[in-house]
Amino acid sequence: MEEPPSDARAVTVGARRLPGWLAGFVARHGGANVEADEHTLVLTGADDARAWVRVPFAPLAFATATPVAALVEHVQRARTVGVLLVRRGGYAAGVFAGAELVSSKVGSSYVQGTTKAGGWSQHRYARRRANQAAAAFADAADVAVRVLLPRAGDLDAVVCGGDRLAVDATLADVRLEPLRPLVTGGLLAVPDPRLKVLQATPEQFRSVRIRLSP
Repeated sequence: MEEPPSDARAVTVGARRLPGWLAGFVARHGGANVEADEHTLVLTGADDARAWVRVPFAPLAFATATPVAALVEHVQRARTVGVLLVRRGGYAAGVFAGAELVSSKVGSSYVQGTTKAGGWSQHRYARRRANQAAAAFADAADVAVRVLLPRAGDLDAVVCGGDRLAVDATLADVRLEPLRPLVTGGLLAVPDPRLKVLQATPEQFRSVRIRLSP
């Protein structure tokens, strides 16, 4: 399937708003032709406007429904999702049933900031920061083991957020190997993880990303 152009506009639509957004696109552009595969649904309006809708929690199955109806049902389906958020300032792990947080653990960590000192002092600070970061990511892995690992067999997916290096370092823990095949979607953009930050993640991981041209 043709990819969107590099200058295509990006929008994010919440799961509940998706049916109205799709209907609005069709109405604004004089109808629409629909193409779909397991990962993307493409609407092409009568005026050649196009929307590339990325399927969250792919693959999309639409053998017994129209692609649009299948997408709406797929997006709004209640799933059991594990969430792992890791930054240098903290970490959080939670299990969601739909949009409801049913279990969680949140913690904070301290990693020293950079220094302008040179020579041996700079090397000493660098080693200290590396050791502090390693300890913080080990703590994050411990929390994931406690919260997510016991539910691994029930999870439909695992979504991660925060800092890419921090998330990768945490998931590298050998104990979390059963979770790695479940990781899906892009990295959620979150501040230092707190309970309120964790509770708000369904707004991101249940939303749909769309590219528009023109």
